[in-house]
Amino acid sequence: MSRRFRGFFPVVVDVETAGFNAATDALLEIAAVSLQFDDQGYLRPANRWHYHIAPFEGANIEQSSIEFNGIDPFNPLRGAVSERDALKEIFTGVRAEQKEAECQRSVLVGHNPGFDMGFLLAASDRIKAKRNPFHPFTTFDTATLAGLALGQTVLAKACEVANIGFDNEQAHSALYDTEKTAELFCFIVNRWKKLGGWPLGD
Repeated sequence: MSRRFRGFFPVVVDVETAGFNAATDALLEIAAVSLQFDDQGYLRPANRWHYHIAPFEGANIEQSSIEFNGIDPFNPLRGAVSERDALKEIFTGVRAEQKEAECQRSVLVGHNPGFDMGFLLAASDRIKAKRNPFHPFTTFDTATLAGLALGQTVLAKACEVANIGFDNEQAHSALYDTEKTAELFCFIVNRWKKLGGWPLGD
């Protein structure tokens, strides 16, 4: 893993939120999926983390956003936890796998990941996390990679071309979108390998 991605450990992340402003709007759901190579050298999803998040104190909630994602932030049946508890579990798990893979830093993999990275970093700052394993600005973008490899940039369309099942009824759930993004990233990396692009030839 460390040789394949220049010391980076890729972790797929997706969030659901109550708006577009990471500094003011509530983080409502987060999911992360780690990746590992199998015995044949093909990349596969490994472990996953998934949490419903209670809005932080003073968080803004845009009605249009929660109508779009269908999340009721204050429904007690969500089993929501604090940002601190969720990120602590994710960061601890990711750091352990990063170390095992002999990587120096984790890199967030996402579909248009700037949005997810913004909310992850804002939440990390709010809880004053001291050991955030993610690189602060480097990301791997599956929208860009899919545009190159598959001629599609929309997640559902890219999955369709890659013969990855995609249910639009389940989309906009952080866990579902993360799992599909992980499958797509693995498909592209493995496809490059099958085409002879890794290890690099002369």
